[in-house]
Order: sequence, then C-alpha cells, then structure tokens
Amino acid sequence: MFRLRVLVPVLASAALTLTGLTAASATPSDTVVVTDKGVVRGVAHDGYRTFHGIPYAAPPVGERRWQAPAPAERWAGVREATEPGSQCAQLAPAYGGGTTYVEDCLYLNVFAPERPVKRKLPVMVWFHGGGNTTGSSSNYDASKLAVEGDVVVVTVNYRLGAIGWLAHEQLDGAYESGNYGLLDQQAALRWVQRNVGAFGGNRGNVTVFGESAGSIDTCAQIASPAAAGLFHKAIPQSGSCAAPARTDAGAEAEGQWLATAVGCGDAADVAKCLRATPVKDLIEAFGAAGLNAGPVVGDPRVLPRTYPAAIASGKFNRVPVMHGSTLDEMRLYVGLEYPRPITVEKYEEIVRSTYGPAADAVLALYPAAAYDEPRHALAAIRTDSAGALSTCAHQDAFELLTDAGVKVFAYQFADRGAPPLIDMPGYEEGAEHATELTFLFPGLLGDLDDAQQELSDTMVGYWTSFAHHGRPVDPGAARWPVFRDSGDVLQLAPRDGGIRLVDTAASSNCKFWAAGLS
Repeated sequence: MFRLRVLVPVLASAALTLTGLTAASATPSDTVVVTDKGVVRGVAHDGYRTFHGIPYAAPPVGERRWQAPAPAERWAGVREATEPGSQCAQLAPAYGGGTTYVEDCLYLNVFAPERPVKRKLPVMVWFHGGGNTTGSSSNYDASKLAVEGDVVVVTVNYRLGAIGWLAHEQLDGAYESGNYGLLDQQAALRWVQRNVGAFGGNRGNVTVFGESAGSIDTCAQIASPAAAGLFHKAIPQSGSCAAPARTDAGAEAEGQWLATAVGCGDAADVAKCLRATPVKDLIEAFGAAGLNAGPVVGDPRVLPRTYPAAIASGKFNRVPVMHGSTLDEMRLYVGLEYPRPITVEKYEEIVRSTYGPAADAVLALYPAAAYDEPRHALAAIRTDSAGALSTCAHQDAFELLTDAGVKVFAYQFADRGAPPLIDMPGYEEGAEHATELTFLFPGLLGDLDDAQQELSDTMVGYWTSFAHHGRPVDPGAARWPVFRDSGDVLQLAPRDGGIRLVDTAASSNCKFWAAGLS
C-alpha cells in the first residue's frame, strides 16, 4: 500500500500588526513576509517556517490555457499561506493520490529556517516527479533539508499532461507549443529571484533539483537559453541528462491525435476549440492513449537542442551538477508490468523477443540463476541498459558533462531495504525508482530504521552542502570526489561500508550495451 504524507500546516493564530512592514524590514524569524504581489502569513514550526500556496503566476485558465505563464495578480491585505494550492489537473497516479481537474494550480511552497539574520541562505528549488503527468509540490516535506541543511527550499507546482506539454501548431504563440511546464518552472525561478530574499534566501545561490520527470526537466533547464542566470547548481535525480527529448514532429503528431480525439481536429479554429474543451476530457483522452509528456526540442528560445546536444556544443547553462540514479530503478516498472512471478522460461522468452540474435549474450551476462527471481533478472537488464533511467545512460551523462568542463558529482542510491514507491506484496522492490526520496523528504514513502536515518542525515548533508558551496561534503562520511572516470561514483547505502566509491559502468556492463546488439 502506498504511503504518502502530505504536509498540511496549522493556521497561525497570533495577530500581527502590519503597519510599516516592508520587504526590507522582514526578517527570517517572521511568519509575515512581503512579496512583490502582496503580504503572506505562514506558520512557525519548531526550527522552521512554512509558507504554502503562494501564487507565482496567474491561473492558466480560459484563454491562458496553453500560454506562457502570466504574472500573478496583486492581492490586498494579508494572504494566509497556510495550506497548499491545488495540485495541477491529473488522473490518479498508480503510486497513490487522487484525480483532479483543477487548472488553477501555479503555486509554490517555501520552507525556511527559523534563525537570526546573519547572511542570506542558499536556495533549493524542487521540481517533483510523476512522468510530467502526475504529482504535486505539496507532497514533499522539505523541513529536514531546511533545518539540518540551513537552506531555504521552494517546492513548485507546474502544469502536467495535456495541459502542460501539448504541442500543436495552432497553439504556437510567443513560444512554440509543448513546453508550458518548463515555462512554469522558469516563472517560479524568476519568482525566486524577485522574492526569496524576503524569506532569508540568497537569489545569487540557487540550486534546482528534481527526480524522475523532475530530473529530466532539470536537465532541460540546464539546456534552456531561457533559464540562463536563474540557477547556479543542479541536482538531477534518476533521469539522465544524456537522454533524448521529444522531437517537435513527434509531439505535434500526438497533439493532432489528441485534438481529433476530443472533437477539435476538423474545427475551423482548433486552438479555440481545444481551449473550450473541458479539462476532464483532455486529460482522460491523453491518459487513455498513453501520450508522452515532457520537454520538446525545437523552440529556439526554450529548448533549441536536446540536452546532450546542448552540452556537447557548449551552449548550455554551465553549472556544477550532482547526478545519479538508484541501483534497481526498473524493478518498479517490471513489478507493475508483471505483478505475478514469471518462470525462467518466460524470462528467457522475453529476452529473446527483445534482443533477437544477441539474446544468448544477454542471457549469459544476466542468467536467471544469479537472481532471487526472474523478474529481478529482467529488471537488472532494463536498469542497466534501457532508457533515461538506466545506469549506463547516467554514466553517459557523467562523461558528457565532465568532457564539457562541468564539475560533476555522481552517485548511485543502493539501499535495497528502503521503503518502496509502490509496495507490491510478494515482490522485493529493492532500491527501485524514487526510493531515495524519503531520505531527503521525511515520511514520504514510509519510516526509516536507525541505520537508514543515519544515511538520511548524511544525504541531507551532501545535498545541502552542495547547495552551499558546490561540493557535497558531510563530516564523518566518505569523501565524494569530482567525477573523473567510472570508478568515481559514490554508492549511498546504510550501515558500515554502505557509502563508498563503486564502478557502476563495470557492474552494469556499460561497454557491452554501448557496443550495440546485432
């Protein structure tokens, strides 16, 4: 059963006098802060403050659907920033949570330490995962990062699915269509530049980080000319910066299909028809067809090149990067595809149908007998080799960024006892996709034992020290070197010897996979 704790703060009760309050006079100990659009009142907790549901852009509804985010409206009086804004329109995800058809969702949350003003703190801006079709910023309790790491954390909602990533030539405006989610994230980063100082943050020291789709989006921001100067470090988690992005042609074809599916394909004004279509119809048609969501290459202002092409060309936002994945990424997806155990014969049949003449070589490297069960063998193949989540794709990214002159810190999260994203009875999920998240955001997927709690403390130290000065350091933990070769990947696992350097390219047979199969 999926366990996800959503932080819902309590309303502040103290009456505050606002006469003469200005952004300059607000201090990080205040629960009342002046932003560029009005005053917000947050909640004081033990050692930190939260401010939830702050609008960073106007509601993208009506004619603003499939437009670049517009500035938020000013408000009068004090806005209670005590509860998150709505999650963006989405179908209920497999990992838990509900369906919503709300488009007014461009809100962010701030977690700030309770401390005297001495210096502005580093800022970490979180882009959640969920395939760019599901998820919400409000699922992530960033209090541990803020308190133990002495950073200001901002978690961001952005448009999802058909509303955030639909490409269609008749939707093109100032920007080519398909990247509204990226534009939302950039609008949130501009909000940070204007406002985070009032919360105690340093707008000149901003780290973007994200997981899964949020990792891919972070890579896209590294490649995006429109994001230049909006951040200074990046942490993509489980989504390789060497992965390809959607092509404009492919995205446009899917957009045309969706327009036809909802009855707008032959309309005199397709854009007008699509904007008049209920969001429920759009996201249900999008989800039923399994259409893709995510960054689209082609817009010269937002994403002119794929992430690897941008990095290889030198035309990207050159910032230090922490980048990595989990040991058993694809066990999640194999478990969902095969919820019941498979036989050795079935496993070999799947491999042979996938790899044809090369199947014998693959089976020799991944014999079923070497794994607890055949599904784990299949997951190992896919974890090592398949797509943007694979270990070898991350290895490619480490090398690509290093060759471009970027300082890279590479990791692999390897706690096979971590709480899983989806608890599947009778199946050992291991260090599957997303399992590192609860070590950064307490309680997200479940509770940690003492050894895991120590690992969580170390990871928070690494992540936030990187945000402070561009190098992950934790006193008493293993030294994390700059990536130079495949042996410079830091394994993150609990208990003695769990944090150490490993050669993931060797253990994942990356030379074999890079040689091509024929």
